[in-house]
Amino acid sequence: MAFVAEPGPARLEDIRGKVAIVGVGESEHSAASGRSLHDMTFAAIDDALADAGLTPEQVDGLMFSGQSVGQLTVESFRAHYGLKQDIWESGKGGAFSFAATAAYHAHAAMAAGEASVILNVHGTDWASQNAADVGGPATAHLAEEMKANAEVVFGFIPQPVYFAHVARRHFELYGTMPDQLGAIAVNSRRHANGHPGAVMRDKLLTLDDYLARKPFIEPLRLEDCCLISDGACAYVMTAADRARDLAARPVIVEGVGYGGAIEGIHFAMEPDFAATPHRFSAPGAFAMAGLSPADVDVLAVYDPFTIVALMAIEDLGFCPKGEAGRFVEGDRLAFDRGRARGGLPFNPHGGMLSHSYLLGINHVVELVRQLRGEAANQVADAEIAVYGGFSGVDAGTLVMRRA
Repeated sequence: MAFVAEPGPARLEDIRGKVAIVGVGESEHSAASGRSLHDMTFAAIDDALADAGLTPEQVDGLMFSGQSVGQLTVESFRAHYGLKQDIWESGKGGAFSFAATAAYHAHAAMAAGEASVILNVHGTDWASQNAADVGGPATAHLAEEMKANAEVVFGFIPQPVYFAHVARRHFELYGTMPDQLGAIAVNSRRHANGHPGAVMRDKLLTLDDYLARKPFIEPLRLEDCCLISDGACAYVMTAADRARDLAARPVIVEGVGYGGAIEGIHFAMEPDFAATPHRFSAPGAFAMAGLSPADVDVLAVYDPFTIVALMAIEDLGFCPKGEAGRFVEGDRLAFDRGRARGGLPFNPHGGMLSHSYLLGINHVVELVRQLRGEAANQVADAEIAVYGGFSGVDAGTLVMRRA
Protein backbone atom coordinates (compact mmCIF):
# COMPACT_ATOMS: atom_id res chain seq x y z
CA MET A 1 0.00 0.00 0.00
CA ALA A 2 1.06 3.62 -0.49
CA PHE A 3 1.25 5.51 2.78
CA VAL A 4 -0.61 8.80 2.94
CA ALA A 5 -0.12 10.84 6.09
CA GLU A 6 -3.74 10.86 7.15
CA PRO A 7 -4.44 11.23 10.87
CA GLY A 8 -4.25 7.98 12.83
CA PRO A 9 -2.79 4.53 12.26
CA ALA A 10 -2.49 2.79 8.89
CA ARG A 11 -3.69 -0.82 8.56
CA LEU A 12 -0.71 -2.87 7.38
CA GLU A 13 -0.33 -6.41 6.10
CA ASP A 14 1.52 -8.70 8.51
CA ILE A 15 5.14 -9.11 7.36
CA ARG A 16 6.50 -10.60 10.59
CA GLY A 17 9.61 -12.67 10.00
CA LYS A 18 9.58 -12.18 6.21
CA VAL A 19 12.27 -9.50 5.72
CA ALA A 20 15.86 -9.44 6.94
CA ILE A 21 18.43 -6.67 7.07
CA VAL A 22 21.65 -8.32 5.94
CA GLY A 23 24.13 -5.47 5.56
CA VAL A 24 24.67 -1.98 6.98
CA GLY A 25 27.09 0.75 6.04
CA GLU A 26 27.94 4.40 6.55
CA SER A 27 30.26 7.09 5.37
CA GLU A 28 32.27 9.27 7.69
CA HIS A 29 29.97 11.63 9.63
CA SER A 30 31.16 15.19 10.13
CA ALA A 31 30.40 18.86 10.35
CA ALA A 32 30.69 20.92 7.15
CA SER A 33 33.17 19.02 4.99
CA GLY A 34 32.72 20.06 1.38
CA ARG A 35 32.27 16.39 0.43
CA SER A 36 29.73 15.72 -2.27
CA LEU A 37 26.47 13.99 -1.45
CA HIS A 38 27.24 11.57 -4.29
CA ASP A 39 30.59 10.51 -2.79
CA MET A 40 29.21 10.08 0.72
CA THR A 41 26.25 8.07 -0.51
CA PHE A 42 28.36 5.62 -2.49
CA ALA A 43 30.80 5.25 0.40
CA ALA A 44 27.85 4.10 2.56
CA ILE A 45 26.58 1.76 -0.17
CA ASP A 46 30.02 0.20 -0.67
CA ASP A 47 30.26 -0.35 3.09
CA ALA A 48 26.79 -1.95 3.30
CA LEU A 49 27.35 -4.27 0.33
CA ALA A 50 30.73 -5.38 1.65
CA ASP A 51 29.12 -6.06 5.03
CA ALA A 52 26.50 -8.26 3.35
CA GLY A 53 29.03 -9.98 1.09
CA LEU A 54 27.19 -8.74 -2.00
CA THR A 55 28.16 -6.85 -5.14
CA PRO A 56 26.40 -3.98 -6.93
CA GLU A 57 25.48 -6.41 -9.73
CA GLN A 58 23.31 -8.33 -7.26
CA VAL A 59 21.23 -5.28 -6.29
CA ASP A 60 17.87 -5.16 -8.07
CA GLY A 61 16.03 -2.77 -5.78
CA LEU A 62 16.75 0.74 -4.58
CA MET A 63 14.90 2.85 -1.99
CA PHE A 64 15.56 6.49 -1.22
CA SER A 65 13.75 9.54 0.06
CA GLY A 66 11.49 11.01 -2.56
CA GLN A 67 11.12 14.07 -0.30
CA SER A 68 14.78 15.11 -0.31
CA VAL A 69 16.61 16.86 -3.15
CA GLY A 70 19.77 15.31 -4.57
CA GLN A 71 19.25 11.75 -3.32
CA LEU A 72 20.45 8.68 -5.18
CA THR A 73 18.53 7.53 -8.26
CA VAL A 74 18.57 4.31 -10.26
CA GLU A 75 20.29 6.18 -13.09
CA SER A 76 23.11 7.45 -10.88
CA PHE A 77 23.48 4.02 -9.26
CA ARG A 78 23.83 2.30 -12.64
CA ALA A 79 26.22 4.96 -13.94
CA HIS A 80 28.46 4.80 -10.88
CA TYR A 81 28.92 1.03 -11.05
CA GLY A 82 28.62 0.63 -14.83
CA LEU A 83 25.51 -1.54 -14.56
CA LYS A 84 22.69 -2.32 -16.98
CA GLN A 85 20.33 -4.59 -15.00
CA ASP A 86 16.73 -3.69 -14.27
CA ILE A 87 16.35 -2.10 -10.84
CA TRP A 88 13.07 -1.58 -8.99
CA GLU A 89 12.95 1.80 -7.28
CA SER A 90 10.86 3.50 -4.62
CA GLY A 91 10.88 6.99 -3.14
CA LYS A 92 9.26 5.60 0.02
CA GLY A 93 12.59 4.88 1.66
CA GLY A 94 15.53 6.85 2.94
CA ALA A 95 15.26 8.30 6.42
CA PHE A 96 12.65 9.99 8.66
CA SER A 97 9.68 7.66 9.31
CA PHE A 98 10.54 5.74 6.14
CA ALA A 99 13.74 4.33 7.63
CA ALA A 100 11.23 2.36 9.74
CA THR A 101 8.72 1.47 7.04
CA ALA A 102 11.09 0.76 4.13
CA ALA A 103 11.00 -2.95 5.01
CA TYR A 104 7.22 -2.99 4.44
CA HIS A 105 7.53 -1.63 0.92
CA ALA A 106 10.55 -3.86 0.24
CA HIS A 107 8.50 -6.92 1.18
CA ALA A 108 5.76 -5.90 -1.25
CA ALA A 109 8.34 -5.63 -4.04
CA MET A 110 9.85 -9.00 -3.16
CA ALA A 111 6.44 -10.68 -2.95
CA ALA A 112 5.55 -9.30 -6.39
CA GLY A 113 8.80 -10.59 -7.89
CA GLU A 114 10.01 -7.06 -8.64
CA ALA A 115 13.22 -7.22 -6.56
CA SER A 116 15.13 -9.56 -4.28
CA VAL A 117 18.10 -7.53 -2.93
CA ILE A 118 17.03 -4.02 -1.97
CA LEU A 119 19.19 -1.13 -0.79
CA ASN A 120 17.74 1.63 1.37
CA VAL A 121 19.99 4.69 1.40
CA HIS A 122 20.02 8.29 2.57
CA GLY A 123 22.64 11.02 2.72
CA THR A 124 22.77 14.66 3.68
CA ASP A 125 25.19 17.51 3.06
CA TRP A 126 23.21 20.04 5.07
CA ALA A 127 26.23 21.05 7.15
CA SER A 128 28.08 22.07 4.02
CA GLN A 129 24.94 23.73 2.65
CA ASN A 130 24.57 25.76 5.85
CA ALA A 131 28.22 26.78 5.73
CA ALA A 132 27.69 28.00 2.17
CA ASP A 133 24.36 29.63 3.10
CA VAL A 134 22.55 27.78 0.32
CA GLY A 135 20.10 25.49 2.10
CA GLY A 136 19.52 23.38 5.18
CA PRO A 137 16.65 21.83 7.09
CA ALA A 138 14.47 24.98 7.23
CA THR A 139 14.40 25.33 3.43
CA ALA A 140 11.44 23.00 2.80
CA HIS A 141 9.40 24.73 5.48
CA LEU A 142 10.09 28.16 4.03
CA ALA A 143 8.96 26.94 0.61
CA GLU A 144 5.67 25.43 1.85
CA GLU A 145 2.88 27.81 0.86
CA MET A 146 0.62 27.45 3.89
CA LYS A 147 3.51 27.80 6.31
CA ALA A 148 4.88 30.78 4.44
CA ASN A 149 1.56 32.61 4.77
CA ALA A 150 0.23 31.39 8.11
CA GLU A 151 3.32 30.79 10.26
CA VAL A 152 6.50 32.31 8.87
CA VAL A 153 5.04 35.84 8.77
CA PHE A 154 4.58 35.62 12.54
CA GLY A 155 8.13 34.40 13.18
CA PHE A 156 7.02 30.80 13.71
CA ILE A 157 10.11 29.26 12.06
CA PRO A 158 12.58 27.52 12.07
CA GLN A 159 12.40 24.17 13.83
CA PRO A 160 13.83 25.24 17.23
CA VAL A 161 10.96 27.74 17.49
CA TYR A 162 8.38 25.01 16.86
CA PHE A 163 9.77 22.68 19.45
CA ALA A 164 10.44 25.33 22.07
CA HIS A 165 6.67 25.90 21.99
CA VAL A 166 6.08 22.16 22.20
CA ALA A 167 8.46 21.86 25.17
CA ARG A 168 6.78 24.73 26.99
CA ARG A 169 3.40 23.08 26.51
CA HIS A 170 4.73 19.75 27.83
CA PHE A 171 6.21 21.56 30.84
CA GLU A 172 2.86 23.21 31.60
CA LEU A 173 0.77 20.06 31.14
CA TYR A 174 2.98 17.55 32.93
CA GLY A 175 5.45 19.41 35.11
CA THR A 176 8.42 18.45 32.96
CA MET A 177 11.65 20.18 34.03
CA PRO A 178 14.76 21.42 32.18
CA ASP A 179 17.04 18.95 33.94
CA GLN A 180 14.90 16.11 32.56
CA LEU A 181 15.51 17.28 29.00
CA GLY A 182 19.13 17.63 30.09
CA ALA A 183 19.24 13.96 31.10
CA ILE A 184 18.55 13.03 27.47
CA ALA A 185 21.19 15.43 26.13
CA VAL A 186 23.82 14.22 28.60
CA ASN A 187 23.06 10.55 27.96
CA SER A 188 23.29 11.10 24.20
CA ARG A 189 26.63 12.85 24.55
CA ARG A 190 28.02 10.13 26.79
CA HIS A 191 27.12 7.55 24.15
CA ALA A 192 28.71 9.67 21.41
CA ASN A 193 31.87 9.93 23.48
CA GLY A 194 32.13 6.14 23.33
CA HIS A 195 31.36 5.84 19.62
CA PRO A 196 34.23 6.21 17.11
CA GLY A 197 31.91 7.39 14.33
CA ALA A 198 30.13 10.13 16.29
CA VAL A 199 30.58 13.78 15.37
CA MET A 200 30.63 14.77 19.08
CA ARG A 201 32.89 11.95 20.30
CA ASP A 202 35.44 14.40 21.74
CA LYS A 203 32.98 16.87 23.31
CA LEU A 204 32.11 16.08 26.92
CA LEU A 205 28.87 17.22 28.57
CA THR A 206 27.68 17.05 32.16
CA LEU A 207 24.27 17.97 33.53
CA ASP A 208 25.90 20.94 35.29
CA ASP A 209 27.31 22.07 31.92
CA TYR A 210 23.88 21.76 30.38
CA LEU A 211 22.09 23.70 33.12
CA ALA A 212 24.75 26.44 33.12
CA ARG A 213 23.98 27.29 29.49
CA LYS A 214 21.34 29.96 29.05
CA PRO A 215 18.32 28.91 26.93
CA PHE A 216 18.40 30.49 23.49
CA ILE A 217 14.71 29.87 22.76
CA GLU A 218 13.05 29.28 26.11
CA PRO A 219 13.17 26.56 27.37
CA LEU A 220 15.57 24.99 24.83
CA ARG A 221 19.33 25.13 25.22
CA LEU A 222 21.85 24.46 22.48
CA GLU A 223 22.29 20.83 23.57
CA ASP A 224 18.54 20.25 23.26
CA CYS A 225 18.93 20.63 19.48
CA CYS A 226 20.29 18.13 16.97
CA LEU A 227 23.45 18.51 14.95
CA ILE A 228 23.61 19.59 11.33
CA SER A 229 25.84 17.05 9.58
CA ASP A 230 27.37 15.69 6.42
CA GLY A 231 27.20 11.92 5.90
CA ALA A 232 25.29 8.96 4.52
CA CYS A 233 24.02 5.54 5.60
CA ALA A 234 22.65 2.47 3.82
CA TYR A 235 21.20 -0.92 4.67
CA VAL A 236 20.45 -4.00 2.56
CA MET A 237 17.23 -6.02 2.77
CA THR A 238 16.26 -9.39 1.37
CA ALA A 239 13.81 -12.18 2.15
CA ALA A 240 14.44 -13.73 5.56
CA ASP A 241 14.64 -17.26 4.12
CA ARG A 242 17.47 -16.15 1.82
CA ALA A 243 19.38 -14.24 4.48
CA ARG A 244 20.99 -17.26 6.11
CA ASP A 245 23.13 -17.78 2.98
CA LEU A 246 24.75 -14.34 3.17
CA ALA A 247 27.91 -13.19 4.92
CA ALA A 248 26.55 -11.21 7.86
CA ARG A 249 24.32 -12.37 10.67
CA PRO A 250 20.81 -11.22 9.63
CA VAL A 251 18.45 -9.10 11.69
CA ILE A 252 14.79 -10.01 11.23
CA VAL A 253 11.97 -7.49 10.87
CA GLU A 254 9.24 -8.47 13.32
CA GLY A 255 6.86 -5.53 13.10
CA VAL A 256 6.21 -2.32 11.20
CA GLY A 257 3.71 0.42 12.02
CA TYR A 258 2.84 3.75 10.45
CA GLY A 259 0.69 6.69 11.52
CA GLY A 260 -0.08 10.21 10.34
CA ALA A 261 -0.05 13.30 12.52
CA ILE A 262 -3.20 15.32 13.04
CA GLU A 263 -1.67 18.65 12.08
CA GLY A 264 0.45 17.55 9.13
CA ILE A 265 3.34 19.93 8.67
CA HIS A 266 1.52 22.87 10.27
CA PHE A 267 2.61 22.74 13.89
CA ALA A 268 0.47 25.70 14.88
CA MET A 269 -2.66 23.67 14.03
CA GLU A 270 -1.90 20.69 16.29
CA PRO A 271 -4.77 20.19 18.78
CA ASP A 272 -2.63 17.94 20.99
CA PHE A 273 0.55 19.98 21.02
CA ALA A 274 2.49 17.74 23.39
CA ALA A 275 2.09 14.46 21.50
CA THR A 276 3.57 12.80 18.42
CA PRO A 277 2.20 10.36 15.80
CA HIS A 278 4.27 7.63 17.43
CA ARG A 279 1.07 6.97 19.36
CA PHE A 280 -0.48 5.86 16.07
CA SER A 281 2.45 3.90 14.62
CA ALA A 282 3.63 1.95 17.67
CA PRO A 283 0.59 -0.19 18.62
CA GLY A 284 0.37 -1.84 15.19
CA ALA A 285 4.09 -2.56 15.07
CA PHE A 286 4.09 -4.20 18.49
CA ALA A 287 0.93 -6.16 17.68
CA MET A 288 2.46 -7.44 14.44
CA ALA A 289 5.57 -8.52 16.36
CA GLY A 290 3.59 -10.10 19.20
CA LEU A 291 5.61 -8.02 21.63
CA SER A 292 5.24 -5.05 23.97
CA PRO A 293 7.54 -2.20 25.00
CA ALA A 294 8.52 -4.26 28.06
CA ASP A 295 10.22 -6.76 25.72
CA VAL A 296 12.51 -4.16 24.12
CA ASP A 297 16.22 -4.30 24.92
CA VAL A 298 17.34 -1.20 23.04
CA LEU A 299 15.44 1.79 21.65
CA ALA A 300 16.47 4.40 19.09
CA VAL A 301 14.22 7.29 18.12
CA TYR A 302 14.40 10.18 15.70
CA ASP A 303 15.59 12.92 18.06
CA PRO A 304 15.78 16.37 16.43
CA PHE A 305 15.19 17.86 19.89
CA THR A 306 15.27 16.43 23.39
CA ILE A 307 11.56 17.17 23.78
CA VAL A 308 10.77 15.02 20.71
CA ALA A 309 12.80 12.17 22.20
CA LEU A 310 10.96 12.59 25.50
CA MET A 311 7.51 12.51 23.85
CA ALA A 312 8.51 9.55 21.67
CA ILE A 313 9.36 7.49 24.75
CA GLU A 314 5.84 8.18 26.05
CA ASP A 315 3.99 7.79 22.79
CA LEU A 316 5.77 4.55 21.88
CA GLY A 317 4.44 3.15 25.16
CA PHE A 318 7.51 2.93 27.38
CA CYS A 319 5.86 4.96 30.13
CA PRO A 320 2.46 6.63 30.65
CA LYS A 321 1.81 9.95 28.93
CA GLY A 322 3.30 12.83 30.88
CA GLU A 323 5.68 10.67 32.93
CA ALA A 324 8.69 10.57 30.61
CA GLY A 325 10.40 13.44 32.43
CA ARG A 326 10.70 11.35 35.57
CA PHE A 327 11.31 8.19 33.53
CA VAL A 328 14.51 9.52 31.89
CA GLU A 329 16.16 11.01 34.98
CA GLY A 330 19.66 9.95 36.00
CA ASP A 331 21.32 7.21 33.97
CA ARG A 332 18.19 5.27 33.11
CA LEU A 333 18.83 5.65 29.35
CA ALA A 334 22.45 4.50 29.51
CA PHE A 335 23.49 1.66 27.21
CA ASP A 336 24.98 -0.26 30.16
CA ARG A 337 21.85 -0.05 32.31
CA GLY A 338 19.59 -2.63 30.71
CA ARG A 339 16.08 -3.82 31.47
CA ALA A 340 17.32 -6.07 34.26
CA ARG A 341 18.42 -2.94 36.12
CA GLY A 342 15.27 -0.95 35.35
CA GLY A 343 16.80 0.96 32.45
CA LEU A 344 16.00 1.53 28.80
CA PRO A 345 19.16 1.68 26.64
CA PHE A 346 18.42 4.61 24.35
CA ASN A 347 20.17 5.92 21.23
CA PRO A 348 23.39 4.12 22.16
CA HIS A 349 25.29 5.80 19.31
CA GLY A 350 24.33 9.30 20.49
CA GLY A 351 21.39 9.90 18.15
CA MET A 352 20.93 13.01 16.06
CA LEU A 353 21.76 15.06 19.14
CA SER A 354 25.38 13.85 19.28
CA HIS A 355 26.13 11.13 16.69
CA SER A 356 25.04 12.54 13.34
CA TYR A 357 22.04 14.23 11.75
CA LEU A 358 21.29 11.51 9.20
CA LEU A 359 17.54 11.82 9.80
CA GLY A 360 17.20 8.45 11.52
CA ILE A 361 18.70 5.97 9.05
CA ASN A 362 21.85 5.95 11.19
CA HIS A 363 19.63 4.78 14.08
CA VAL A 364 18.64 1.66 12.12
CA VAL A 365 22.30 0.97 11.27
CA GLU A 366 23.15 1.25 14.98
CA LEU A 367 20.35 -1.09 16.06
CA VAL A 368 21.37 -3.74 13.53
CA ARG A 369 24.88 -3.66 14.96
CA GLN A 370 23.45 -3.88 18.48
CA LEU A 371 21.46 -7.00 17.61
CA ARG A 372 24.55 -8.56 16.02
CA GLY A 373 26.63 -7.82 19.13
CA GLU A 374 29.00 -5.57 17.15
CA ALA A 375 28.21 -2.11 18.54
CA ALA A 376 30.67 0.32 20.11
CA ASN A 377 28.39 0.82 23.14
CA GLN A 378 27.07 -2.71 23.19
CA VAL A 379 23.86 -3.37 25.11
CA ALA A 380 24.29 -6.71 26.89
CA ASP A 381 22.26 -9.59 25.40
CA ALA A 382 20.29 -7.33 23.05
CA GLU A 383 17.64 -9.43 21.31
CA ILE A 384 14.79 -6.98 20.51
CA ALA A 385 15.32 -3.46 19.16
CA VAL A 386 12.90 -0.70 18.14
CA TYR A 387 13.38 2.34 15.94
CA GLY A 388 10.85 5.16 16.18
CA GLY A 389 11.00 7.28 13.02
CA PHE A 390 9.42 10.71 12.77
CA SER A 391 9.06 13.54 10.27
CA GLY A 392 6.51 15.79 11.96
CA VAL A 393 3.87 14.83 9.42
CA ASP A 394 4.04 11.13 10.32
CA ALA A 395 5.81 8.41 12.31
CA GLY A 396 6.98 4.86 11.63
CA THR A 397 7.86 2.12 14.10
CA LEU A 398 10.22 -0.73 13.28
CA VAL A 399 10.61 -3.77 15.56
CA MET A 400 13.60 -6.04 14.91
CA ARG A 401 15.01 -9.17 16.54
CA ARG A 402 18.32 -10.94 16.61
CA ALA A 403 18.38 -13.99 14.33
